[in-house]
Amino acid sequence: MSADDTICRIIDLPKFSDERGSLTFLESFQHVPFDIKRVFYLYDVPGGATRAGHALKTCHQLLIAISGSFEVVIDNGVSRCEYVLNRAYKGLLIPPVIWRELKGFSTGSVCLVLASEPFDLDDYFNDYDEFLLAARGEHA
Repeated sequence: MSADDTICRIIDLPKFSDERGSLTFLESFQHVPFDIKRVFYLYDVPGGATRAGHALKTCHQLLIAISGSFEVVIDNGVSRCEYVLNRAYKGLLIPPVIWRELKGFSTGSVCLVLASEPFDLDDYFNDYDEFLLAARGEHA
């Protein structure tokens, strides 16, 4: 695992534009640094709502605002930072054991999520204190 595998970062995605509009495409291991095994999207999120509020144990994710905008609060157990996603050709890569909260969804926004693993409820840290122990390398 490289150092880049353990930090969040914005990834620039291919963008092709002309008078007909724009196109962005994604391929595993080319534009996304993992094999895409699951795709889902969030939409019709009510104003003021917060989504996510969890960390994943082994799954990498790439979040993309394919329409509108939203904020992603990232917490690695030591510090917090915030990203605003509002371009369909930029994605936020989130490695495992990073707490995330999504908020501030604009009207009509859509969050596309590409995941490195199929859904597995056991892969989730839904309790913040349990996440903190794991992020610090401690056991419950």
